[in-house]
Amino acid sequence: MSKSTPGVRFAEVDRETKETRIHVVLDLDGGSKQDISTGVGFFDHMLQQLAFHGQFDVGIEAEGDLFIDDHHTVEDVGIVLGQAVRQALESNTGIERYGVAVVPMDEALIQAVVDISGRGGFYTDVEFKREQVGELATECVREFWKSFAVNAGITLHIRKLAGDNDHHIIEGMFKSVGRALRAATMRVERQGSTSTKGRIG
Repeated sequence: MSKSTPGVRFAEVDRETKETRIHVVLDLDGGSKQDISTGVGFFDHMLQQLAFHGQFDVGIEAEGDLFIDDHHTVEDVGIVLGQAVRQALESNTGIERYGVAVVPMDEALIQAVVDISGRGGFYTDVEFKREQVGELATECVREFWKSFAVNAGITLHIRKLAGDNDHHIIEGMFKSVGRALRAATMRVERQGSTSTKGRIG
């Protein structure tokens, strides 16, 4: 079940499978509220960073088969959060469309580039040395961003410009994407489409 409100950049999306149950509430014009519980502590912290630096309100409740591993939970949160972003932008025109951010996290320096294109895709050169950080498998980081980008209908590039510590690199990814997404979704006075094609997607 999902719903969005015309003129308001808000969405609420539910997804239930045999592996997970996810509920996301998103307000792109909030900025002060993050209520997140996925059962994976480090992932919760990263999602909070994404929302804080993206300046949007988000509520995420996730129950998954963590007795197996974190893969299904992390991937499905990416799917639902991406769907929420797409729906929140459906009834709105006049956004920047493109966003770029470079964020330092101690020795790590991460660049994120967002195009709200309607054509989802994720591209990165980031590799990790550790198998997990906290309770989050590092291989799931890529799965999250891929699921998020495809379902949000955005083109997302993440580049590691510097960094050795996987914790810092991952945190830099979430912070930089948040800031790039915020820049891309900023309202602007514009006549016509944000694309020379006449439409997005």
